[in-house]
Amino acid sequence: MHDDRSLVEARLRRVLDERIRPAVYPESVPLDVAVWHAPDEPVPVAEGLAAEPEPIEVGARWGAPWGTSWFRVTGTVPEAWAGRTVEAILDLGFDENMPGFQCEGLVYRPDGTPVKGLNPRNQWVRIGAPVEGGEEVRLHIEAASNPVILDYHPFRPTQLGDKETAGSEPQYTLTRMDLAVLDETVWQLVIDLEVLGELMAELPVESARRWEILRAVERSLDAVDLQDVGGTAAEARARLTDVLATPAAPSAHRISAVGHAHIDSAWLWPLRETVRKVARTTSNMTALLDDEPDFVFAMSQAQQWAWVKEHRPEVWARVKKAVADGRFVPAGGMWVESDTNMPGSEAMARQFVHGKRFFLDEFGIENDEAWLPDTFGFAAGLPQIIKAAGSKYLLTQKISWSRTNKFPHHTFTWEGIDGTRIFTHFPPVDTYNCSMKGSEIAHAARNFKDKGVARHSLAPTGWGDGGGGTTREMVAKAARLRDLEGSATVAWETPADFFAKAAAEYPNPPVWVGELYLELHRATLTSQAKTKQGNRRSEHLLHEAELWAATAAVRTGFPYPYEDLDRIWKTVLLHQFHDILPGSSIAWVHREARRTYERIAEELNRIIDAAQRALAGEGTTLLVFNAAPHARAGVPAGGAATPTTKGRTTLAARPDGGHVLDNGLLRIEVDARGLVVSAYDIQADRETIAPGRAANLLQLHPDFPNMWDAWDVDEFYRNTVTDLTDADEVIPGEDGVSVRIVRSFGASRVTQELSLAPGERRLVVDTEVDWHETEKFLKLAFPLDVHAERYASETQFGHFHRPTHTNTSWEAAKFEACNHRFVHLEEPGWGVAIVNDSTYGHDVTRTVRTDGDGGTTTTVRASLLRAPRFPDPETDQGVHRFRHALVPGAGIGDAVCEGWRINLPERRMTGAGEVAPLVSVDRDAVVITAVKLADDGSGDVVVRLHEAHGGRVRAKLTAGFEVAAAAVTDLLERPQADAPQPQRDGSTITLRLRPFELVTLRLKRT
Repeated sequence: MHDDRSLVEARLRRVLDERIRPAVYPESVPLDVAVWHAPDEPVPVAEGLAAEPEPIEVGARWGAPWGTSWFRVTGTVPEAWAGRTVEAILDLGFDENMPGFQCEGLVYRPDGTPVKGLNPRNQWVRIGAPVEGGEEVRLHIEAASNPVILDYHPFRPTQLGDKETAGSEPQYTLTRMDLAVLDETVWQLVIDLEVLGELMAELPVESARRWEILRAVERSLDAVDLQDVGGTAAEARARLTDVLATPAAPSAHRISAVGHAHIDSAWLWPLRETVRKVARTTSNMTALLDDEPDFVFAMSQAQQWAWVKEHRPEVWARVKKAVADGRFVPAGGMWVESDTNMPGSEAMARQFVHGKRFFLDEFGIENDEAWLPDTFGFAAGLPQIIKAAGSKYLLTQKISWSRTNKFPHHTFTWEGIDGTRIFTHFPPVDTYNCSMKGSEIAHAARNFKDKGVARHSLAPTGWGDGGGGTTREMVAKAARLRDLEGSATVAWETPADFFAKAAAEYPNPPVWVGELYLELHRATLTSQAKTKQGNRRSEHLLHEAELWAATAAVRTGFPYPYEDLDRIWKTVLLHQFHDILPGSSIAWVHREARRTYERIAEELNRIIDAAQRALAGEGTTLLVFNAAPHARAGVPAGGAATPTTKGRTTLAARPDGGHVLDNGLLRIEVDARGLVVSAYDIQADRETIAPGRAANLLQLHPDFPNMWDAWDVDEFYRNTVTDLTDADEVIPGEDGVSVRIVRSFGASRVTQELSLAPGERRLVVDTEVDWHETEKFLKLAFPLDVHAERYASETQFGHFHRPTHTNTSWEAAKFEACNHRFVHLEEPGWGVAIVNDSTYGHDVTRTVRTDGDGGTTTTVRASLLRAPRFPDPETDQGVHRFRHALVPGAGIGDAVCEGWRINLPERRMTGAGEVAPLVSVDRDAVVITAVKLADDGSGDVVVRLHEAHGGRVRAKLTAGFEVAAAAVTDLLERPQADAPQPQRDGSTITLRLRPFELVTLRLKRT
């Protein structure tokens, strides 16, 4: 037989495009259209429906950037269409290649009932099936003219990312507003041919199945009368019946399709627009659930559910019914799909607390899975947090984006820093917007790395980010792929159903230990510094507010601010979303975030001040309140007392220029350039700075990645570096015992203050940068005389070790990584910590000195600022303040302690006398991360703690009140019957903790 494949395949493409698809709607009549443009921000639905619109014609331009336009479409169904299916085709000016990234609409009936969303791949609204003829049609469309930020030429700087700079030029052209007859037989023929054509293209040329499909398609096309597609579609479909009915091989890969619409809670649009994106999508999905009995839809992010409940009660009613029917499924159990690298220990825990509690309170449903398809890598502390929240599975997708190394598993067990293991799945379809294309399904089957021992994978199916979710075409394709030879099988299932099957068939999956590092988007650890600082500060202010409010409530009857703290926590958690905290959203998002963090700080400081005043009482005794988990200057952790001081600091001139700081513990030499050339540990008789090198060195790199400007830093940035060694001035500080340094470079200016407090083993570096560079990367370097093959980096509830060398491509790919409050390096018996109050990104490199002593120089660099121009062209312009500290002679316990200390500065006031801690622990290795009253309002005290040094410990926790009962709970403060219960002797509880173990205690007061 002659090989005519290309001829038939080309024929299929042309006939589908030019004849069959256009025949889906064989007849149409125009609708009358009028529009009212809301003058500013979106208006309530009732106001939009009541507004008086003006006529507008198809072809007219509409929609200023970020505007809202209310279209009214009216018409009459022709009498001649009686008995036929009729739909309104409402094209606002869509580009079908941009679902979720342009204009969108939500259709309402005149009474305000939502119908469904309008999106580039979803432009229809059902009028009747069948119609009687003569029906009056009246629909209203709330249309959002969201501008296109990420265009066909991506990453170009644009002012469209903020309403304040976007202008008023109309963005879209009204394209089609018609009533049309839907020929359902032709529509089904389109799906048949698409499924078979896409499957055929994925099969080996030599396979018999490919040729069977080719011949069936050819016979079907022969049956199509190109001048009467509708009249011949049924016969064309009949010729495909046999080839569509052939069942899949018993060994076929099995795909659990989950209806999905990944919606970024903010990204290339502001938070307020996400509220509407969610309403449009949920309206779409509840409508599709009504039409498709096999379909199942899952939605994560409790915040988005809460938005629907608050802002769109009419949509919420439909969602609640669909949830009750078991087909609209809460997924993930988190408040938002957060970043997991940068959120602190408590914040990561609260993501699950607030997310799971919302679903429990609203629906009585508890999720077993964490659902994070788009998060930019996963911190090594996350598994025990997932488990402590009562969950046991994790789904993600983004690791497939890694550029250097391909992850070796799709289904595996992930082990965290404390040994907790979580069953984890990466869908091999390699997208969280699967559309049921044959290429996607075939890729999932081929790509699945666990073949032979497992056969199930998951496919999140639907357009995200306001693209409308799953379409009826995807559902129709899935129906044909349920059991089709040559394809993986497809079935709609809930995430819980998938994980149950996957875990059952794979009882001994491979284990991956440590962080799940994404080899991409590394610059998200630095972009938008004020957003990151706002998050860090908010986390620690919440720690203080809960601690002092709980202490005051127990001691003085202070009214514990349950509702305020709940609301503030949810706001902070929202801003940890994986495009807000990482700094990858438009200018509007980060402008609002800065204002939100300022408001949060004011409110939390008021709570803290009120609680501390209640505790201090009236008096003239100087009190220092210490919210850190370790004592300092004689002030106990979690208490208040008059501080003690030890020793003094001197400042002297350095013979070769510069200054010498000395407090008897450390001697710091700052040269005439303002660089630290010596940090001498007097007690250990040990120099910290590598020979011939200088610390406190600011380094500037060009920073123009190949793609994803705010997200990425590519390794070649290191090829060019400018050391900022020229100083405008190096003089004593105003206090007379610090050093002030001023530098100018480019259009920017840096002012630093180096200080050494009496009795402390840390050099504090306060840096103020008035930053006006673009496409530059600013680092702060500390070259250390330490030989270490690995270093410790703080993560949630512990720390994680990374190598300092690059033996493998996996190690080399980690050229920019995340830490929380500290990094720590050590040789046996002596180490160094670098602690910070607000930065996350850093790098650690090592070289062996070829001259002198031949020792090893290990350089730690903190990432301070970037200046990408997309999606925010003014990223980080302005004044920024950072605090770092160099801690020579630090063990890991010192690193932990100093990391907390720099983030929780002391607070001073006068009062009656000392304030004893509400709870205390007798081992520094045990860190208390939260002291609060139980969320249920019972008055019980909840204490969360963990082992922080990486070893086993036996510790005693003592409560400063009478304890009637003590129980180990999960993160939601529910008793854990299967957990070892602590020993209690009155108000003292004895604990035995394994390395990095996290424990939540609930203490009932008498």
